Amino acid sequence: MTTTVILGAGIIGTSTAYYLSKHQAASSIHLVEPSPELFASASGYAGGFLAKNWFSPASAQLGLLSFEEHLKLAAKEDGARNWGFAPSTSISLTPAAGKRVDVWCRDGASRAEAAAGGTAAGVAPPWLRGRGADAVEVISDEGSVAQVDPLQLSQFLLRKCLDAGVRLHHPAQAISVQLDVRDEVASICIADTQSGSETDIPCTNVVVAAGAWSPRVFAALFPTAAFELPIRSLAGHSLVVKAPGWTKEDEDKGCHAVFMTTQPGYSPEVFSRTGGHIYIAGLNSSTEPLPALPTDSKANISKSAIDRLRGTVKDVLGEDDVEVVREGLCFRPATDKGTPILSRVPDQCLGPAVATRPAPEGGVYLASGHGPWGISMSLGTGKVMAEMIQGRKLSADVSGLGLEV
Repeated sequence: MTTTVILGAGIIGTSTAYYLSKHQAASSIHLVEPSPELFASASGYAGGFLAKNWFSPASAQLGLLSFEEHLKLAAKEDGARNWGFAPSTSISLTPAAGKRVDVWCRDGASRAEAAAGGTAAGVAPPWLRGRGADAVEVISDEGSVAQVDPLQLSQFLLRKCLDAGVRLHHPAQAISVQLDVRDEVASICIADTQSGSETDIPCTNVVVAAGAWSPRVFAALFPTAAFELPIRSLAGHSLVVKAPGWTKEDEDKGCHAVFMTTQPGYSPEVFSRTGGHIYIAGLNSSTEPLPALPTDSKANISKSAIDRLRGTVKDVLGEDDVEVVREGLCFRPATDKGTPILSRVPDQCLGPAVATRPAPEGGVYLASGHGPWGISMSLGTGKVMAEMIQGRKLSADVSGLGLEV
């Protein structure tokens, strides 16, 4: 029986484990996560906005597949109750411009520029009482966008994995790979970060799904490799607030995603969620240093960034004083192309005298670089990666999301 070790227990890693477990013994799947707190970065602190068709040709099929998987899972597992799944409507407070798909994570542009729907005059949601509330533009087609609470979705997927028998090593860090007599990857040594005890997990399939930390994980496991994973980090601050104007009665009519541009480089995104919560983000930085662990981000939350987001809250909600539920700083994995990488890593990239068994018996794989679309593309990524690893027909064409070496 082929054993798979997934390095990273965020939403991409747990989604991969979830779909793998449908076609192999769950006990042969291992999730390894070094952060003391699970889902302490983008998997727990992202906006949770889902889109059906806001993607470039290279990732269009993956985006569509993932949206369909979100719909199926929500219908099957009562997503509305378990992770706040709700239909949404996207509106823009900024006049329409020419579409530029997948540039958001490079230059701070608004994701609204990638919207696939036509534009039409719309009615502002009841909680939108500030600037622009009298003139909004609907930029999504009906049924093409939705909203979730990413932390609750991540926690649900992990529970399903653990209930099935997937093994979670947490907090633990992968420290080395061991080779067999043919110089093929045969096991991974992990260390419990609390006790220091080490465990050797026999495996032939390895999935690097550690988000922005993926290059560090890869370099630690394959220290002789000259190849570096082309993943960089994109930091983003966020706020979650309680809005007096966002009531349970309004939730029954659906959520809203509000996109705006207040000045060059700052394109706030405001998402209403079930439970009376409003999520605000849009302050992003590619120069913020990536911490050693996701939990270390809390110490680096910028007061000036949070104050700026608070100003946006006042501007959009028209409220002087709202209850702040939480402040956040997370790091998303991004690529220069603005599209994710779903690929097997060629053996020649692993370093001298390091090889893997032919698929589906073995291999090192990468699933990362989703930028702002990690939650939206999570389920599709997990499904396609499971199919790729297990040698089954892929449900989406991801040939344009390969690893360039």
